[in-house]
Amino acid sequence: MDDSARLRVVIAEDNYLVREGIRRLLEDSGEVDVVACTADAPELLDAVRRFSPDAVLTDIRMPPGHHMEGIEAARAIRAAHPDTGVVVLSQHADESYALALFSAGSSGLGYLLKDRIGDLEDLVHALREVRTGGSVIDPHIVDTLVRRRSAGARNPLAELSARELDVLREMARGRTNAGIEQSLYLSSSTVEKHVNAIFTKLRLPATGVHRRVAAVLAFLQSDSRPAAGGEKQAGTGREAIQP
Repeated sequence: MDDSARLRVVIAEDNYLVREGIRRLLEDSGEVDVVACTADAPELLDAVRRFSPDAVLTDIRMPPGHHMEGIEAARAIRAAHPDTGVVVLSQHADESYALALFSAGSSGLGYLLKDRIGDLEDLVHALREVRTGGSVIDPHIVDTLVRRRSAGARNPLAELSARELDVLREMARGRTNAGIEQSLYLSSSTVEKHVNAIFTKLRLPATGVHRRVAAVLAFLQSDSRPAAGGEKQAGTGREAIQP
């Protein structure tokens, strides 16, 4: 691969063996140059400032507190370095971590479970997506969110067919229509039909590749906001969509 097309990546992981394993895996792909490896959040922020990488791959929990330093660092990086995407890795399937990461916007952010490290194609795909301002969320988390949001009869997600839910999951992974065709073995016209149906049922504008991922994520988060009287209500999902 041409050196200009290779991703320049910073890795943040406090476990040395895991950090080195990820570094070798990415570099062996021939698509990534790991420009720095760090062990904690302060080192990560300093490395991003010094190297201006295309993307960051960070653990969710790191020193000094082993809490959500990866999420806090991701927000700081996106605010100070908008051309650098961030993928947060977590061993926790609890969707609250993903919602915390995307609470202030989803552009240039990704959330993957550590199980995904073994799938090099998915990992590099996620890094490339966030580099260009896209968003990626682990399909396992999407499944959990979809099941939870579908439970209420008044929720528009309950109107989606099984195949439309399949397409929604692929959209949330950052796949284009062409990628969905290959993943689900569907024709281009069928994918287009399902995508249009999804946006119609969820009352979301069917325009833009990255904006549609942000819209899906915003919709999945929307009913976490308390409504009047302490109840929760579903939103339109339009809050994160930029014109």
